[in-house]
Amino acid sequence: AGGTVLDCRSLDRVLDADPAAGTVRVEAGISLAGLLAFALPRGLFLPVSPGTSQVSVGGAIAADVHGKNHHRDGTFGAHVEAMRLLGPGGERSLDPRGTPEAFWASVGGMGLTGILTEATVRLQPVETSSMVVTTRRADDLESCMAVLSEEDESTRYSVAWVDAAARGARLGRSVVTLGDHARLDELSKKARRDPLAVRLGPRLSVPIVPPVNLVTPMTVAAFNEAFFRRAPRTRAGEIQHFTSFFYPLDVAAHWNRLYGPRGFTQYQFVVPFSESATVRSALELLQKAGAPSSLAVLKRFGPSDPAPLSFPDSGWTLALDLALGTPGLPEALDELDALVAGAGGRVYLAKDGRLRPELLAAMYPRLDQWRHTRSQLDPEGCFVSDLARRVGLVA
Repeated sequence: AGGTVLDCRSLDRVLDADPAAGTVRVEAGISLAGLLAFALPRGLFLPVSPGTSQVSVGGAIAADVHGKNHHRDGTFGAHVEAMRLLGPGGERSLDPRGTPEAFWASVGGMGLTGILTEATVRLQPVETSSMVVTTRRADDLESCMAVLSEEDESTRYSVAWVDAAARGARLGRSVVTLGDHARLDELSKKARRDPLAVRLGPRLSVPIVPPVNLVTPMTVAAFNEAFFRRAPRTRAGEIQHFTSFFYPLDVAAHWNRLYGPRGFTQYQFVVPFSESATVRSALELLQKAGAPSSLAVLKRFGPSDPAPLSFPDSGWTLALDLALGTPGLPEALDELDALVAGAGGRVYLAKDGRLRPELLAAMYPRLDQWRHTRSQLDPEGCFVSDLARRVGLVA
């Protein structure tokens, strides 16, 4: 919107590494895929993995991304030991002990405190690049939530795919996936020959944008029925490569083209555990609007970190992909915003494209604290964005 966009993808070098300590210092433009390509052969893995490996380390910090293990390990920002921030006054070093206010304002700060140029990240040791996975099918939303709640303490990674098109007694039926990093002795003899294989990158591609949206309520219902029926009632001990477990959509490049010329929007919210009924209400509301989500993912969050604009907080989080162009969808999402805010929850700013500004302070109660710190880091307001202007993060 009339400003200058800075492309930092060329800042993609690994600057230093201490495998014994499990830390790596990188330029902030390196992708998570690039970091994994360096770290995995050395027996190290990301502390937190979002749903794609294509985001940058700087972006992961600025959005304070989360993964399937938030209930155990928190956000990506919680594993950053130090970073460098370039602002109007020059470049400065930040860390959670020496400069806590500036550090945590930049974690989750959506790039509005300055440019992250490098970061030191604490990784986790692994013996293999494979996962040991348990799959359990749940016949309704309550059963799904019960399984996820039961597995909180014993499972590092947990997530549920939810059939957002199922109705009545089947509403919220799900396939729950639980996992942890595989040990070397859990692999087959063949897999042990290259236990830390990386194998990142797409294997398929959607070559063109079709003239119409192929992700309709009818196709969503048909796919969900097949996916649910194909999933085992219970299966334990399956060995999967980490890419299948963490990044299933990275397999197909340009998969978003299936939504046609209008595309899709993502919507993700979190509400306290005591407000779990909001998850059911969200599914029912979107079904009533004729816009069931083509991809719905349910997880449990642990406690929030000190970052004022960080999205995760203790409770249930539901992430939705919704085709644009559906009549009534904007009104349905406005109604859902009000439900989420009324339940003491919030929406994820990294995925937001239409939140009304009057709800921002209710969803992010530490907003004024963040604005105060930002004004010290960028007193002239050089760093802005379309999102920041639209929702009122900045004046």
